Amino acid sequence: MTTQGITTQGMTRWTKSLSDAQPVSYWLDDPAKPHPEPALTTAETCDLLVVGGGYSGLWTALLAKERDPQRDVVLVEAREAGWAASGRNGGFCAASLTHGPANGLSRWPDEIHTLQELGARNLDAIEATVARYCIDCDFERSGEIDVATEPYQAAELRDWYGELERHGLADGIEYLDADAVRQQVDSPTFLAGLHDRHGVALLNPARLAWGLKRACVELGVRVYEHTPALVLKAHGAGMAVRTPYGSVRARHVALGTNIFPNLVRRVRSYTVPVYDYALMTEPLTDAQLASLGWKNRQGLGDSANQFHYFRLSADNRVLWGGYDAVYPYGGRVRAEYDDRPETYSKLAGHFFACFPQLEGVRFTHAWGGAIDTCSRFSAFFGTAHQGRVAYAAGYTGLGVGATRFGADVMLDLLAGERTERTSLAMVRKKPLPFPPEPFAWTGITLTKWSLARADAHGGRRNLWLKTLDRLGLGFDS
Repeated sequence: MTTQGITTQGMTRWTKSLSDAQPVSYWLDDPAKPHPEPALTTAETCDLLVVGGGYSGLWTALLAKERDPQRDVVLVEAREAGWAASGRNGGFCAASLTHGPANGLSRWPDEIHTLQELGARNLDAIEATVARYCIDCDFERSGEIDVATEPYQAAELRDWYGELERHGLADGIEYLDADAVRQQVDSPTFLAGLHDRHGVALLNPARLAWGLKRACVELGVRVYEHTPALVLKAHGAGMAVRTPYGSVRARHVALGTNIFPNLVRRVRSYTVPVYDYALMTEPLTDAQLASLGWKNRQGLGDSANQFHYFRLSADNRVLWGGYDAVYPYGGRVRAEYDDRPETYSKLAGHFFACFPQLEGVRFTHAWGGAIDTCSRFSAFFGTAHQGRVAYAAGYTGLGVGATRFGADVMLDLLAGERTERTSLAMVRKKPLPFPPEPFAWTGITLTKWSLARADAHGGRRNLWLKTLDRLGLGFDS
């Protein structure tokens, strides 16, 4: 979305909309938030230990009990379930396992139809789980529209739709011209759109995490919160994990720590943290909502390299996030990076440029958090310690849906089973790791500059980006 017309005076006016914004995730600022489970203070034994209480770990524990109700499962979480990325994201639950079909088609063309089918089944299974365990997370199978806000993006969307048709991947997808897209959601910046009617659901991400935790406990998973896993080592025929006040011995361990330091050290170089930020408005009035024409409640995202994602909440607030993707030097994950006023101000200006009819609306929440990105933009998997430990990471912003698939993969790997999932090249092969500093910082900074330059110059990619494209590398959120 172009921002060249935003003036200092305009930014000052728009920044006033942030004066009451609380620096906390709207989703986590919820009176329905459950009390944490007690910390581990004893020595435990179990069949399966799950490390991490975000989506990755919660899905793994839940599916392990569904596969075998007699399996003894323990889950440990360093803070509280859902407190990190799982409670801070936009709530877009996509069927895609590959960060969109374009990424999947470029990397795994021979498997793309299988990957699309597995992703569709995975999204259906998430919907069924929400219903089966009565998880109150505002699940809406409302779809998503990718919108063009520049003429070159409109041409690219039309060309991409033709490519989807040629590959038999256009089922449920429709190209919308300017009039058609503005009939769905009215913004003067929208020039075209690609509407995925069935492949995305919207939900309340924190309530999904809390509901999964409740379901795990009800099935007999022993959940310990405020219990960081400090050390992982072999112990006899199994594994042992030390925590501050206790320990766990387990036959198998599943690591769902994502952007936080992996207990298998060699995995750490495959991910870097990307800090993403979002705003949430106050609830819109009926007149304000009508001015948008947003009747079908789809999620939206624009087509720039530095893109925005936006959606309605159940109480008709607008979540507006994205654009800045901030990599801290050294790949450090720190709480101080969760709050970035300069990005909030920028996002507010972009919001009112997109929806000028909402001038005067105020933001109630502004927050950020770290995404685990990898160089191929989609999750990778593996085992360690002679197959007794499995891990999944690198979801790059699509973890709301894909983590359930990743949980199934980890359980398959721990069982030593060759399944449709574990046979995939996506599962068998890993992305290239990121280089050490200062090379990671230099490369990522150059990539971000090049992406911004492409957005400002009709999408034209410079030699650096073309080289990364040929190598299958990149940086995204």
